[in-house]
Amino acid sequence: MVIPYLYLLLQSLAPWDQVDKTFFPTGLTLKSYQWLWTGGGYEAQPWLSALFNSVFVSAVDSFCMVAIGAIVGYGLSIMEFRGKKFINGFILFQMFYPGIILLVPTFLVIRFLGLYNSVWAMIIPRMVGLWAIFMYTGFFRSINMEVIEAARLDGASELSIIFRIMLPISRSITSVIFLFVFMDRWTELMWDLIVVKDPAHQTLNVLLSTMFGPYGSYPGPLYSAGVLLTFPILALFIIFSRNFVKGVQFVLR
Repeated sequence: MVIPYLYLLLQSLAPWDQVDKTFFPTGLTLKSYQWLWTGGGYEAQPWLSALFNSVFVSAVDSFCMVAIGAIVGYGLSIMEFRGKKFINGFILFQMFYPGIILLVPTFLVIRFLGLYNSVWAMIIPRMVGLWAIFMYTGFFRSINMEVIEAARLDGASELSIIFRIMLPISRSITSVIFLFVFMDRWTELMWDLIVVKDPAHQTLNVLLSTMFGPYGSYPGPLYSAGVLLTFPILALFIIFSRNFVKGVQFVLR
């Protein structure tokens, strides 16, 4: 598992005349990264802007999925209301539905709202994560109701209970949810490729896909862009590794 990542890193640092010709280059250079930094001489390929778009879109969607997942999961697990079983069943049913089926209807809605070719076209459809709701619902059901009742007696609102009590308690499962939804959003390609054509709004994944066309003669920058695409996921895993392991243990129980 380590070898492909090592190859990716070494090729991104290799002199251009040695890329894909040897596993271990005779020297290391930052030329490929400099090529991305300066735009490669192509104003229509804003690599740094694409990296920022990827970070912004993934971060906003991930935080929204966690916040909305926690609120909805709390309501479905703790509160009692009419139609609760139907909503739980519908969410479970939707999780088994191929997302590709809703691709065209979602695109038509985005175009009708006038959001086509904008950053929000990539953000809004992914702000709610059914998997996050499902995970929070299961976790919150395992929490002792006495904690919640005590908070209510102290005058805490339901939103205050969610964000000041339930989320701190669920740090481990939140780490798992955030990491997975961020990774899923970070690696999204098809939807972003469909709804955004303006290079100024494209994500790094979309921009990378164009390098196989007229920019296919620059394999070194392709590898360096791959390193940039991999680094945030690796950094997040290192930061949340302790809570991630605890969260996975809960999921497997």
